[in-house]
Amino acid sequence: MINDALLSRLQSKTFLSIGRAGMDFYPEPPGTEIEDATDFSAHVGGSAGNIAVALVKLGCEAELLTCFSDDAVGRFTSKKLGQYGVKTTNCRRVGGEARNTLAVVETRLIDCQSVIYRNGAADFVMDTNDIEALNYANSGGVVLSGTALADEPSRSAIFAAIDRAREAGAPTIIDMDYRPYSWTSAAEAQSVYSDAISRCDVVIGNDVEFGVACGTYDGGFNYATKLVNGTPELVIFKKGELGSTTLTKTGTFETGIFAVQALKPTGAGDAFMGGLIAGLANGMELTQAVIQGSASAAIVVTRVACSSAMPTQSELTTFLSSHTISL
Repeated sequence: MINDALLSRLQSKTFLSIGRAGMDFYPEPPGTEIEDATDFSAHVGGSAGNIAVALVKLGCEAELLTCFSDDAVGRFTSKKLGQYGVKTTNCRRVGGEARNTLAVVETRLIDCQSVIYRNGAADFVMDTNDIEALNYANSGGVVLSGTALADEPSRSAIFAAIDRAREAGAPTIIDMDYRPYSWTSAAEAQSVYSDAISRCDVVIGNDVEFGVACGTYDGGFNYATKLVNGTPELVIFKKGELGSTTLTKTGTFETGIFAVQALKPTGAGDAFMGGLIAGLANGMELTQAVIQGSASAAIVVTRVACSSAMPTQSELTTFLSSHTISL
């Protein structure tokens, strides 16, 4: 259902992940509200960082490209990523007022508060010179975080990365990762997203994100179905508790979710991406890779944090042997 050249390239199991990474604080123990907390645990956060960690935990190699603030938070983020085995060789340190994202997130389902600080975000400083330093020829795929499209110079860097990847024959994979507070207007987001995703091989987003890309929420699904008539080989339209619709040039199928006792709603999207791409890299059929992505998402929402909650392959195998996905 996906062309053989794209699958063959993914199966090299080497990936570039481009976008944001930062520090996440979680009130402890789980269930504690931020205003009542006296203890916090610290973890790597940010979509590009989380996805890179997920891929490494599932047996792939991953290099992250972002910018780290030249301070303790930037050093924490870089160090933790290295401890997971994520390469950060080409990440640039930036001074001045640039800061890595800091998020304070509750581990609870009802009224879960996620307070994110992104003024002067360091990852937005990433530019086309940073992109040129990457080795696209040896990459099995380039995973792009759509948040980086919200500002310059990182927006131009993402488009340059798409061009370089395509020149090298490396699949481009975009998680739309729309954060409205990062954009100046919905119209700007629509214009930029629609351009970027039309150039990528794999596009993953939810109903809101596809609605933003087409300019109207109600038209999001129809817009997603038409994308596979162009460059994208694979489009996944996520529907939350209703599962997802997978669209390719040769067919469409529906996938449900795994029923679990969730602790929190965050991290599922990054886990899904990691599980899906690692599944394809490990030779799974597309249907099974989507199921593995769903299983990874289900595991992560039962654990504190995102990066540290990403499952290993053995944990996924155990989970899949004891849980059944809904239809």
